Amino acid sequence: MIYLDTAATSHKKPPQVYNTLAVLTKKHSANAGRGASTLSLAAANYIYEAAEQAALLFHIAQPENIAFTCNTTLALNMAIKGCTKNKPHVIMTSMEHNSAARPVYACGAPYTIVRADREGCVNPIDIARAIRPNTGLIVVNHASNVCGSLQDIAAIGKIARQNGILFLVDSAQSAGVVPIDVEAMQIDMLAFAGHKSLMGPLGTGGLYVREGLLLDTIIEGGSGSSSESKEQPDFMPDRLVSGTANMPAIAALGEGIKYVRKIGVESILAHERALAKQFVDGVRQIGGITLYGGAPERGVGVVSLNIKGKSAVETAQILDQEYKIAVRSGLHCAPLAHETLGTLNHGGTVRFSFGHYTTRSEVDRALLALNKICKKV
Repeated sequence: MIYLDTAATSHKKPPQVYNTLAVLTKKHSANAGRGASTLSLAAANYIYEAAEQAALLFHIAQPENIAFTCNTTLALNMAIKGCTKNKPHVIMTSMEHNSAARPVYACGAPYTIVRADREGCVNPIDIARAIRPNTGLIVVNHASNVCGSLQDIAAIGKIARQNGILFLVDSAQSAGVVPIDVEAMQIDMLAFAGHKSLMGPLGTGGLYVREGLLLDTIIEGGSGSSSESKEQPDFMPDRLVSGTANMPAIAALGEGIKYVRKIGVESILAHERALAKQFVDGVRQIGGITLYGGAPERGVGVVSLNIKGKSAVETAQILDQEYKIAVRSGLHCAPLAHETLGTLNHGGTVRFSFGHYTTRSEVDRALLALNKICKKV
């Protein structure tokens, strides 16, 4: 099987991720922060060490300001619903995933969708123009899960900070691939996926909340602290974390992040861009294929296409069943992005997404498969 669906989740992980998950599940399963037993204290320490790794990667001063979640979706819900209680105006882009768009719709706040161009890029000036006197939140998808386009987070962060507006970044596709500095980019909240390019286990993610920002809670319960109070603690990460944490998975995520830091985010991005360019250059030689988005050297390793005369689903099924190549087809939970790219009414696209472990020979085999499919149309 050739796995080209890293945008959904990374399939291959570093060996230490598997080992940590197995060993801690077998020998160290205990409830972190619940009691003073050796196992409980050790569990809490494993989680804190993972937070330290994430803090180093994202240039976060206080690891305590990171709350681990089961995915980016929960992190985005916590962030959006946690700061829209008074229903301020929200600005988001037309490249948002449903994990951000649906919470915005659900919270009942007025919102403006800033349109991206056909390459999937938003002009920061358009975001500035969308600001109203009651704008309280700007939500931006850093890297598109449909076409790999990157937004100018630093420029948007500057606009948000100058106007006193909270800035939330969805880094599901960029964390572990694109350098992120929450201070330099003036990010107030950062939602990230643990199981994609950070190479952690499935069911891991997190939310960073800047120091001094107190979010309203959407989940309350046992936090292991302030147990005498009827209210959720007012400090991080306990403010946003209730119940038993998946300590073995979080610790394994910490190992994934440590591996990413060792390899270097810039090196991983260069590898993905080289593969994407190789793929796009090859596709352009085939004919009968429509590509979407911008130049691969300006985004992350995600490429969307359609074959003339075949639906996206049909193409993906052929790739899987006849050529053992795993890709994704459809709308990728991002109808706004497909509307922007002009593919919504076509049932979406076939998405190829490359990662750290993808090889040039695997890209060549994917191109060969596409060439054969096109010749049969």
